[in-house]
Order: sequence, then structure tokens, then C-alpha cells
Amino acid sequence: MAMDVVDYEIKGAEMQFVEIELDPGEAAIGEAGSMFFMDSAIGMDAVFGDGSAGQGGFFGKLLGAGKRLLTGESLFTTIYTNHGTGKQRVAFAAPYPGKIVAMDLAKLGGTLICQKDAFLCAARGVSLGIAFQQKLSTGFFGGEGFIMERLDGDGLAFVHAGGTIVKRSLQPGQTLLVDTGCVVAYTPSVNFEIQYVGKIKTALFGGEGLFLAKLTGPGEVWLQSLPFSRLASRIFAAAPQNGGHKEEGSVLGGFGAGGLLGGILGGDEE
Repeated sequence: MAMDVVDYEIKGAEMQFVEIELDPGEAAIGEAGSMFFMDSAIGMDAVFGDGSAGQGGFFGKLLGAGKRLLTGESLFTTIYTNHGTGKQRVAFAAPYPGKIVAMDLAKLGGTLICQKDAFLCAARGVSLGIAFQQKLSTGFFGGEGFIMERLDGDGLAFVHAGGTIVKRSLQPGQTLLVDTGCVVAYTPSVNFEIQYVGKIKTALFGGEGLFLAKLTGPGEVWLQSLPFSRLASRIFAAAPQNGGHKEEGSVLGGFGAGGLLGGILGGDEE
């Protein structure tokens, strides 16, 4: 099945969305819950798996849905088809602050490996699969687990990541060490391994964990400055743990409001 060739525009700064323009009969696939808005002539159809030609028949669709379940995604994707006579637009929004990057799979050799929650949407025809980490150490300590998403085809796919996205082109034998959660995507030619930081003191008190991702070229690598897991852990750490109120401001302000002293004496609990 030939990929639909779509036009697009990425809008926004910290909270981005991508607006895709569809000609009559063209379609885009979106992750469940990612649609922002669409023109009235566009029809929605939830399907098992990704709706690609490689998933024809009941068992093919069931296999595609099973692959998505393994990556932690919904069993369904939604296909948005232009049923009108003119151009129509559909937009997909990022789920948290970060950047959206358009990946032209035809220019990347037809395949891209990405973290489990990176896929946002794509032109119809792009196949969503799974990529198993070949080494158990990478699966257990790689930050994104044993299973990653695999995008196949020759069309456009849109990937979302937290913070700012950096692209690095690695030469043959060139190595890059990265925090395990910061790896967004890479081409299959890149060798992805896990490396121990080497020193117990650094591992325990350096704040970067016990392992780093070791990426060896040749190939392309995309990195994110703020993984969602890091953002979530910071929010959880800052949230009140006992159901009370966490006071803001200076120490003196805390005393004035009874915040610090109240915390010492038990706060507003009787």
C-alpha cells in the first residue's frame, strides 16, 4: 500500500501541535486521544492496530493490536480520512510540554526505532510495530524497557518528546553516552547498549543513576532534554505527601504563615 503524501505545519512553542492537510481520499493515523481538532468533512474510524495494509484480515489486525499492547499503547488507533471534495485539515496535540519532530521514513531507510510513548501520528500506510532489545541488560536497565516502538514505511511520521529535541549524526564507531531516559529515537544502524557508570560513589550520589545509554554509530539519534518520567518524578517529589498543604516562599514567610512552625508542630492537624 502506497503511503499517503501529506502536507503539514507544526505550530506552538512549549506546547506544540501538528496540523496535517489531507487531499480528498487521503488519511492520517493518530494515537488514541491525540486529536486536537478537524474539519467537518473528515471521518473518524477506530481500528485494531494501525490500519496498515500489512494487517489485512482478522488475525493480522489482532496481531497488530497485540503489538501495540506490548508497547503499553492502546489496542486501537484512529484513522482520519478526508471524505470531502477539497482539502481538509486535522490536528494532533502533544500530551505534555516538548517538541514535535517530523520523521520522513523514506529518508531514514524506511525504519525508525523510538521510545514507547513517542509516536503521535503519521500518514496512512506507516506501520507501527515493536522492536525487542537484543540484550537483556539493555531491556532491564535501558530506561525504556525491553520493548520499543518500530515505525516502518516511506511516509511521514510525527514523534513527540519532552523539553528540547537534539539530533546527532554519529559516524561509524563514534560513541555517545546519554542518560537512559533521554533517548527518543534512532535509526536501526545505531548500536544501543547499556554501560555501567563505573564508580559506586558516582552511581549513588551523582544523581544520574547506575547506567548510561551507549549509542554507537553510524546512524541518526534524537535526544530529549526532559523525559516525561523525570518531569513526573519532580512533580511527585514536590507534591505534599501527607495530604496537607506545602507552603511556598521564604523561611520567614513560612514562619509568618505558620508553615514551617506548623509543620514542626503537626501543621493544621489536630
